[in-house]
Amino acid sequence: MASAQPIERFAVAQKITMMVNRYEIRAVDAAGKPGELMAFAQQKRMAFKEEVRFFADESKSVQLFSFRARQRLDLGATYDVLDAQGQVIGSFQKKFGASLFRSTWTLGLPGQFEAVGSERSQGVAIARRLWEMLPFLEAIPSPFRFHFDFVDPAGNVVMTSERGRSLRDRYDVTVPGAQIDWRVAAAMAVALDALQSR
Repeated sequence: MASAQPIERFAVAQKITMMVNRYEIRAVDAAGKPGELMAFAQQKRMAFKEEVRFFADESKSVQLFSFRARQRLDLGATYDVLDAQGQVIGSFQKKFGASLFRSTWTLGLPGQFEAVGSERSQGVAIARRLWEMLPFLEAIPSPFRFHFDFVDPAGNVVMTSERGRSLRDRYDVTVPGAQIDWRVAAAMAVALDALQSR
């Protein structure tokens, strides 16, 4: 699924590995159950510029798209989403000032609009931060199910990412009206997991 065909719903699941972060992006059926593999993502480790590449499958023989930081080791870095030819199809950035109490990101679409996404629940956002501050809970996965809603300048929801109930991280992603290229939405959804604590 390398093209920008309209897709309104898919699932992102983290694969548990020792050395690298890996994710599966799958189509979902009417009941929300994962189906066909749309892309397989792997986070590049020990790189001066953060980068995640998305492939057609686990063989990693065909790269579909990617996202990477513009700056090196910068907490406020902007990330560009690139198609298979290296052309920018979107970008995103975490807003650290606004993220002190509720994580907030901007998601830009070239020539279209910029959406702002934040955690849906202020209470969950604060509870999650308190949990992460306790050192003896560091090795225990967070029990909090955090959800993000992205809205356009008119206040319309253009993307949601909802964490499901499972032992590994799994997210249900919705793009109402397919206003966002599914590759950009998938990159943003993976970033919400892979980069959230940065």
